[in-house]
Amino acid sequence: MLEKQRQRLILDILDEQQFASVRSLSTQLNSSEATIRRDLIKMSRAKQLRKIRGGAEALPNTEHKAKRQHLSGSAFLADKEVQTDVKRLIAQKAVELCEDGESIIINGGSSTFMMGEFLADRQLNILTNSFVLAQELSDNSNNQITLPGGEIYRKQGIILSAFESDTIQYYHGSKMFMGTPGIGDYGVMESDPLLIRAEQKLRKQADQLIILADSSKLGKRSKFIFSPLSEVDILITDSNADEAMLDLFSSHGIQVLIAEAADK
Repeated sequence: MLEKQRQRLILDILDEQQFASVRSLSTQLNSSEATIRRDLIKMSRAKQLRKIRGGAEALPNTEHKAKRQHLSGSAFLADKEVQTDVKRLIAQKAVELCEDGESIIINGGSSTFMMGEFLADRQLNILTNSFVLAQELSDNSNNQITLPGGEIYRKQGIILSAFESDTIQYYHGSKMFMGTPGIGDYGVMESDPLLIRAEQKLRKQADQLIILADSSKLGKRSKFIFSPLSEVDILITDSNADEAMLDLFSSHGIQVLIAEAADK
């Protein structure tokens, strides 16, 4: 992650939480504590935040700075650097399910972003709420890309619409691909109710729901449930997945596809 991107995320986190410790920022941004401390010193000198013992706090809001709405969940740029090799294998297997000329839906996220590399030489119609994936595909492929209208959430790298009537309702996809913070017997998890609302709008426009989840996400819980397992058609995970979890998903009628991890 570039220094400028990391510092922008620090400001977003402080706008959301008002205060954050060095340890918390290090975890959220997948950076060393030494790197975060250097950022905070530089940003404090630039009067972008107030550095305090063990962390930083946001500067007081002024009349001209309205507090922005935020989504709960991790930062896309940090997530993108975690389990990269495994996510890439899962993304490759996801793209193998697509036929040229097909219309698909790709939900924003670090796992689904990895699909961009393998979509470069394809010819599909793609609706995505990921502005980072849309940019990647626009620059490096001939796919037809559609974005919904709405507000940009930089931290998650997505666009969300507050309106019921937008581009989404006029689009139909054979498949919807999405990642998740966790999936288990309770269903597919999500981190924020606004994300669930947006994703359910997308889900209504697709015939199949395909979940991309590396083995660390299996059995993991989050704050909210996006959908029960009965609504999942295909799960793509890696070969480090727990066999008991795979049996659970299969027992719910989910087709489980395995991307072979390097250490297997």
